[in-house]
Amino acid sequence: MTPKSFSQTNSPKVLDHNLNEYFPELLQFESIEETEKSSVYGKIKPEVERILNSVVQENFASETGEKPDCVSALAWNIERGNRFEGIADALKNHPGLKDKDLLLLTELDYGMARSGNRFVARELARELKLNYAFAPVYIALQKGSGVEEFAPGENTKSLHGLAMFSKYPIRNAHAVALPNGKDKMLGKEKRLGYLRALIADIEHPTGDFRAVTVHLDAHSSRKHRRLQMRIVLEHLETLPELPTVIGGDWNTTTYNSQNATRAILGYWRRVLMGVKNVAVNHLPHPERYFEKDLFGELVKRSYEYEKFNEIGVGTLHYHVESIEKNTNLRDWVPEWCFPFIFWAARRVGGSVSGRLDWFAGKGIEIKGKPGTIGNLIDAENIPLSDHDAITLNFVQTRKQSA
Repeated sequence: MTPKSFSQTNSPKVLDHNLNEYFPELLQFESIEETEKSSVYGKIKPEVERILNSVVQENFASETGEKPDCVSALAWNIERGNRFEGIADALKNHPGLKDKDLLLLTELDYGMARSGNRFVARELARELKLNYAFAPVYIALQKGSGVEEFAPGENTKSLHGLAMFSKYPIRNAHAVALPNGKDKMLGKEKRLGYLRALIADIEHPTGDFRAVTVHLDAHSSRKHRRLQMRIVLEHLETLPELPTVIGGDWNTTTYNSQNATRAILGYWRRVLMGVKNVAVNHLPHPERYFEKDLFGELVKRSYEYEKFNEIGVGTLHYHVESIEKNTNLRDWVPEWCFPFIFWAARRVGGSVSGRLDWFAGKGIEIKGKPGTIGNLIDAENIPLSDHDAITLNFVQTRKQSA
């Protein structure tokens, strides 16, 4: 599969398929190269590409007659949409999250057992009465990683993706596929596809602007994440000029996580740098040193990010007591590493936080202060996601060029 841009928008029916019957055979392969050379993949390739090259778009918003004086935006990795009812309730009622003009959401399932086989994007749009666009990212050959493999039931559509939602019309929705940081057929969780950016123009009462939902690869090097961002920015330069906001999960972990060996070496490097030093000065500040080239790519192309984020405030928090995260981590970190990981975390109070989620923009100006909204739980006191949400209000300062 070669990454490419595409702009085919359709109803949800375009994502219907019968590929699941081929999954047991596909799971025998240990690399995407081996997979693509197989006769079974040759048979299903047109169907795979049809699904992954689609963008689904539907309109559930109604005219409100509102005349806002700015655009209110939110970006949030909702961790598959596993806690759907709580997520929907928070987006409707939480003082910091409700009534946003624009939602840039990452990690949304369609037909995955771990999230109740919902079409998370579509059901959220209906619940919130918003327009939406959804781009598939992966066709999942299994239930997922860590505790997800024990989810009751079986996958139906077996799709995972990202989306944007708006009170106002979404135009020219399309996606740009980003090269993988590691072979997604190598390892325990096997998938077909690529992460990508979802791009669209929003017809807002204050003026048109371009919105971009971005999810960069966690299992990659810092250099590769910079490459993925550069691909997004280069694509944007080919489009008619509009004020632009980019938001999402950029996975600025500071680590090279292409494989366990590199992650382990990176861990020991940080131990030598000083656990407290890294926890305070680097994990919540990836832009300072480890991921500075990614942010430099934005600045070089005249995008701002510092004013649009609560710099130094983490959006993902690792606690040594979290059985679920420890189980997920065991999928790619050897068991012998865990005493050292726990030792390092306890050196800083048992918890470390990193900033993985960001906004950036061009031709826009912030109004008020950006927000980081954490401690989001549902009625059962279970976290809605492993990520905090981030918020931003802005106005457009540059109009479309002639």
